[in-house]
This record gives sequence, structure tokens and C-alpha cells, in this order.
Amino acid sequence: MTTATAMDQDKAAAFGGRMMEMISSGTLMMMTSVGHEVGLFETMAGMRPATSQEIATAAGLNERYVREWLGAMTTGRIVDYDPVGARFSLPAEHAASLTTAAGPVNMGLWAWSFIGFGETLDSLAECFRSGGGIPYSKFTKFPMVMAAISAANYDASLISTTLPLVPGLVERLKAGIDVADVGCGSGHAINLMAKQFPNSRFTGFDFSEVSVNAAREEAQGLQLKNARFEVKDVATLSGPPAYDFITAFDAIHDQAHPRKVLRGIADSLRPGGTFLCVDIAGSSNLHENMDNPMAPMMYSASTMHCMTVSARPRRRRSREHVGEQKAHELFREAGFTNIETKRIDSDPSNNYYICRK
Repeated sequence: MTTATAMDQDKAAAFGGRMMEMISSGTLMMMTSVGHEVGLFETMAGMRPATSQEIATAAGLNERYVREWLGAMTTGRIVDYDPVGARFSLPAEHAASLTTAAGPVNMGLWAWSFIGFGETLDSLAECFRSGGGIPYSKFTKFPMVMAAISAANYDASLISTTLPLVPGLVERLKAGIDVADVGCGSGHAINLMAKQFPNSRFTGFDFSEVSVNAAREEAQGLQLKNARFEVKDVATLSGPPAYDFITAFDAIHDQAHPRKVLRGIADSLRPGGTFLCVDIAGSSNLHENMDNPMAPMMYSASTMHCMTVSARPRRRRSREHVGEQKAHELFREAGFTNIETKRIDSDPSNNYYICRK
């Protein structure tokens, strides 16, 4: 027999209130996602205080829906409201986080990305019951959103901030070296580097044919002759050494077999080469993430996408939560003996690992 623990009524009430706030915030995120998708934040950022009809007209949208959306935005303290003239406005301080002016930390774009997980929640519930995973092809919106977020991040800092983290790299890229990007997605990072450094040769690998086709299309539009893309499961990477610099941008934590991928990367580097791995910032130990305000988001994204994609059928899952300590362990196992961890201000969610053999 067990003895019931006396309930702390104040604690119970406080938790119930917190849950209600979370539900309200969750629905507000849905409306934020809609506002981003239909361009309402961008429209309002360029307007003086206006009525719902004026805002709807400027955005080319239905006034009745815009009016109700404004109700959610106003009570959610995102939009300001003047009841005398029934006019709404988006404060400049809020627009700075909800429009393209925010770059890679555009919260409207991030809200849009997380709402995209809703399309696979039924399948995820089944994974909880029986294991297995969800094929990447089932995520129709999320890859597109992540490509937009990644592109904004690359545009903001790849050339100016990220590449200079590696001493001497920019000079070598100007002179001409061979570069590969593992899990390149839609290839924007490769194309940016190929355009900036025409003397170097760039190759992007990704298992998604749709993403690789998008990468090739962008390269063709930029008339790049030094960028190529290949549909490839990066777990099959191996030697002989063919690259002087290899990158992986938020790709290693998605792998079913990260050890195999990292070993292939190490084997593919020429002597003196460098591997730059950008991956989620945080501890490998759950208790050390308690004060990280982004931790719930990271664990949720891992559950809804990263883990289930790596556990999809016909791929035996060996993926585990990475974090900084585990990342260093995996790098060492792959053969890297010189590992540095760096951060950049414009990308607070990631660590930048510089690895050499």
C-alpha cells in the first residue's frame, strides 16, 4: 500500500496558472505564425496607427480575419491599440523581432517553423506507442522554413563572422582550396561561399533530392562554376582525403549514425584540414540545461523532428542527445585531437566547433 502525499494547494494553483499561460501563449504563437505567413507584421511595421480595414487593405487581406487576428495580437501585448480611434500599431521595438529586420532571429519565422510540426503530430504519437520514426518526406513545411532561417543566418554572418573563426581560412579560400558541406540542405551556404571565393571548389552533400535540386537551381541562377551538389547519404562518406575544409551546419544532431558520419568526415580531410561543425548549444546533461531558456524548445524540436527523422524505417537508430560534452567525445572518437568551441552573438542557439586531426 502507498500513502498519498499531501498536496500543496498553493503550488497546485500556481502550476495550473502557469499551464493556462502556456496554452494561451501556444495559441498566440499560432497567430504569430499566421501573421508572418500572410505578411501582416511587415505591413504594419511600415504603417502609422491604422484601423483593421486600413491594415487589411494595405496587406491585401480579408478585413474580418485581420480584425480577429488583431484582437489576439492586442490582448497578447504584441500590437498596441488606441480604443478612441480603433487604431492598431506595431511598436518599432516589437517589429525589430518580428520582421525581416531581425534577420535569423525573426520570431515570426521561428513561430512559423514550430507550427509546421503540427502536420506530423499524429504520426509522432504513434512513434511513442510503437517506436520507429517519421520519414523526412512527411515534413512538408518545416524543411522550407528551416531553409529560410538558415539562409538568413548565413546571409547575416557566414562570410563576415563564421569563416573568420578559423585562423587563416579566409586567405586559403581566396587562394583556392576544396570545400565540402555535409548535410547541405538547399545549399545556400555553399553558394554564398562559392560566390565569395571563386578560386575555391565547393561540394554539397544531402540525402534529399528536393533540397539538392533547389541548391543546383540557386547555383545556376548565380552562374556559379565552382559549386556542385550531390544526393548522398552522408553516413557513406569515406576517404581518400579530398577536402581541405568541411562544414556541417546543424546537421550532425540529425544523423542516425553520427559516429559513422564524423569518421567519414575525418577520413575525407587532407592533412592540415579543418572541420567546422555548427550544432546546438547546450549541455549533454539534462540537469545542466535547467536554466537555459531555450532548452524546452531544443528538446521539443529534437522530439518532433531531429530524433524521429533519424529513427525513420530502415535506418537503425543510434542517435543520442548531443550537447557540448557529447560532441567533444564524438569528435575525439572520430580522430580529431584539436577541438575548440566558439560562439557568435548573432546565433545564440549554436556552438561553433573547430576540429583538426
